[in-house]
Amino acid sequence: MKICIVGAGAIGGFIGTKLAATGTHEVSALARGDTLAALRQHGWRLQTTAEAKTGLVQAPLHMASSDAVDLGEQDLVVIAVKSQSLGQVAPTLAPLMGKHTLILPAMNGVPWWFVGQPLQSIDPTGLIQQALPVSQVIGCVVHASTRGMEPGLIQHVAGQKLIVGEPLGEAEGVSSERVMALVRALSGAGFEAIHSKNIRYDIWYKLWGNMTMNPISAITGATVDKVLADPLTRAFVTAVMLEAKAIGARIGCVIDESPEDRHAVTAKLGAFKTSMLQDVEAGRAIELDALVVAVREIGERLAIPTPNIDALLGLTRLMGQSKKIYH
Repeated sequence: MKICIVGAGAIGGFIGTKLAATGTHEVSALARGDTLAALRQHGWRLQTTAEAKTGLVQAPLHMASSDAVDLGEQDLVVIAVKSQSLGQVAPTLAPLMGKHTLILPAMNGVPWWFVGQPLQSIDPTGLIQQALPVSQVIGCVVHASTRGMEPGLIQHVAGQKLIVGEPLGEAEGVSSERVMALVRALSGAGFEAIHSKNIRYDIWYKLWGNMTMNPISAITGATVDKVLADPLTRAFVTAVMLEAKAIGARIGCVIDESPEDRHAVTAKLGAFKTSMLQDVEAGRAIELDALVVAVREIGERLAIPTPNIDALLGLTRLMGQSKKIYH
């Protein structure tokens, strides 16, 4: 396949390197600045400590440019930019898109296509939905811990699960051929690729955990083990999760677990810094809209009270504005 990675950061570089390392795909990158220069000089690079074989994985880069026109039409476009950047990036991707190009958003939070109509918090003008039509989207959830060591060099810490599925679901007893083909390609690159029949649920389930841990860790500077160890913050996390669970139940994303069930899963991950905390420490813009604002907006549309989500949003927004890392 001809594959373009849009945003060759921690997740994009991870996916790009593993796909390129198979030797069966032409993997290009739409990048800029120091990352673009590093990719052109070194190709794809991934430092892995998460598997039995540790060390540096290098793979050839087909092409890299800051202009999609240079890269041309692709079979698969993996979008791995931060959600707050997508509104600016999406309209520039037209040269990558053909009639049969698949779009795989490897991003956190609520995606632009999630509720069938533009969300003010994600796609206020509808330009993202216009540039990236849902008919060409394959929904995706990434379960992997990675970080950028330097421009163009990614460290893989743990996990390599990619859950993919049709955004609008599949008929009973029918499997999507294009999803199955993508699962085969991802599995061939060493990912734990899973075909989901309800990718909206998988997206909401991941969000159910990181919509609390990300902002609270960003505000406090604490790792997730400390957030859960404090009885007051743990109770607050639980309250937020119960509100999000109620919203999910109304939009077809029913979660059978209790917040305590999910806390037990999170606790097994140990002392780690969330991606939002890492962004705060690096002075980068935070992904608050896709993780919290969109959930609140969906709740408002459904007339579901969200006092705890409101408090979480207000505190995180104020922190981000004071540090000039949130609009």
